[in-house]
Amino acid sequence: MNLVVMKFGGTSVEDATAIARTAAIVSGRVASGKNPVVVVSAMAKVTDQLLRAAAAASQGDRSGALAISSRLRCRHRDAASALLKERQSCALLAALIDEKFDALDEVLRGLAAIRELTPRISDLVVSYGERLSSRILTAAFCERGIGAEHVDAREVIVTDSEFQKAAPLDNVIEKRAPEKLLPLVAQGKVPVMAGFIASNEAGLTTTLGRGGSDYTGALVGGALNAETIEIWTDVDGIMTADPRVCPDALRVKVISFEEAAELAYFGAKVLHPATILPAVKKNIPVQVLNSHNRASEGTRIIPVAPHCKSPFKSIAVKKKLSIIDIVASRMLMTHGYMSRMFAIFDKHKCPVDMVSTSEVSVSLTVDSNASLPEIAADLSKLADVKYEGKKALICMVGEDIRGQSGIAAQVFAAVRHVNVRMISQGASEINMSFMIEEDDADEAVRSLHAAFFHDPDPAVFDVEARKAAVSS
Repeated sequence: MNLVVMKFGGTSVEDATAIARTAAIVSGRVASGKNPVVVVSAMAKVTDQLLRAAAAASQGDRSGALAISSRLRCRHRDAASALLKERQSCALLAALIDEKFDALDEVLRGLAAIRELTPRISDLVVSYGERLSSRILTAAFCERGIGAEHVDAREVIVTDSEFQKAAPLDNVIEKRAPEKLLPLVAQGKVPVMAGFIASNEAGLTTTLGRGGSDYTGALVGGALNAETIEIWTDVDGIMTADPRVCPDALRVKVISFEEAAELAYFGAKVLHPATILPAVKKNIPVQVLNSHNRASEGTRIIPVAPHCKSPFKSIAVKKKLSIIDIVASRMLMTHGYMSRMFAIFDKHKCPVDMVSTSEVSVSLTVDSNASLPEIAADLSKLADVKYEGKKALICMVGEDIRGQSGIAAQVFAAVRHVNVRMISQGASEINMSFMIEEDDADEAVRSLHAAFFHDPDPAVFDVEARKAAVSS
């Protein structure tokens, strides 16, 4: 069936110009014999503004919340009128947009009255971004000759009831996605659905967490056994480092599922960390592409990447971390101690990034968050505890790092001017990580990039782009 799931991020649908560009990309896939299923994010920055509106309303600022909603209403109506030239279609879409915003305004008025923003209501408010963008995209496709049909994502993606970070119910999605989407594809239609949003089994709106539109795309791709999953964004693909930090960063042409997942978890912004898990299960290639630069080949993520002559593929940075030091001179090696310690992190639903142990102490790193004082208070019942914030984790991902003799010496020689707090090597064959002060992170990345990407493997990295930039 040549099924391809195409997920478009917020910058690919941020305004009428971007949506028209996205329509052209989808039209090109149809013309080439592909059968697209389109998943779309909210327009750029809309989710943030909806969250601000919800927060304002919950604090009693009804007029402020409604003012944000009014600005968003105008933005969506302006995009619709710029995209649709057929008068009746434009009028119908404008009426739909007004209907959705009228409903949103009622929610905000209710919030201003009760002044309590629950996770359930927060999910309902932010869902309007994707619900609106998917409707506008569907109408824009139809006017441009693409036989698009809107599908409510909440009828396809079903989750548990953990609002704001719901977990998909894979067995339900595996059944619903083919039932809802394949008949449309068989009719030559292009299904268009929202990313990020879902529903629980009671039909209440949930969300997959920030960045969850990527996850939606992969869930749909996995459930439909798609040929490819395409993630369309505003960068040329996975890069060797953040181009804002390293202007000479290279595009990675091809990378393995495992390496991409590691990079996503440890700070690479191109993909949501959970995105590729459904693709991994079904061995479906994932392509990261740039909707603003269709000529770029992007990054292809496949089960097993070709051998790379360079020791590393990319450097990721995860900032806003804290180090927690736990010292228990008499209890560390006693039976059940580590279990009790990690049960505290489980209680607070706080994931741990890195762990280092000595004879009498444990050091670990977590995202800096409001729960740290409570976590420390619970840990202090077991041991002496202290924590420090403003740390950054540098993660270097590559092929068989553990088996490369002398690689650690090369890494730490490159950052010898930076104070390293914690080191992790050997826990993973493809990852070497260390913790430093957040203020030192950019300089450390530049030093590492200069040391390890001065002679890149042209089979894996886009060396020609660097040569073209230098020659120009």
